[in-house]
Amino acid sequence: MSSIWAVGDIHGCFNALETLINEINPGETDTLVFLGDYVDRGSNTKGVIDYLIQLDKKQECYFLKGNHEIFMLAARTAEERLAEWLYFGGDATLASYNIKDTNQWEEKVGQTHWDFLEDLLPYKQISSAIFVHAGLTPGKNLTSHNQHELFWKKYIVPEKYSNDHYVVSGHTSRKDGKIADFKHSVCIDTYCYGGQWLTGLNVGSGEYIQTNERRQVQRGSLT
Repeated sequence: MSSIWAVGDIHGCFNALETLINEINPGETDTLVFLGDYVDRGSNTKGVIDYLIQLDKKQECYFLKGNHEIFMLAARTAEERLAEWLYFGGDATLASYNIKDTNQWEEKVGQTHWDFLEDLLPYKQISSAIFVHAGLTPGKNLTSHNQHELFWKKYIVPEKYSNDHYVVSGHTSRKDGKIADFKHSVCIDTYCYGGQWLTGLNVGSGEYIQTNERRQVQRGSLT
């Protein structure tokens, strides 16, 4: 039977990502949905994006956009946007590409990685589950949500979006490393870059796997 796995905010944590995918060991018909924020803060953004591009060639993957990808994409357009991105973790991203200064830094990232970032999805719906980086506003049509709602707003205690959907999100980091389960929705940003866990959640079964940069693994279930 096919499974759908959601993966929370990676933030350059390559060791945790590689360990998590190995532990999930997805089958040929399984689906992986990544909730955004692949870049910044952790030490190996370049390795993370390289890994995800290769994974997409052999597995059904959906890659959502996070606010940190918005930061990075915007940093190409103006000096003040570059300064903002660097302040919020872009310095670690540049270091992962071995970029020493910001002179023509965009070219040093490489077009393949820019293509990956530019093709990210705003959200993904699979059956009754809706995957989104930040969250959703109750009673509002999915396609009518604005960028603030999808990518930036902190949903500390989210309201139920609808009776017919289950919302899976990241973005609002849970610094205790624990999944925030609200039954009608779940947040799986479990603060990996801050020393906690990267979470993979089997949306159908409630099983979860968590890994960290030290390649430790723990498992559990929401049910």
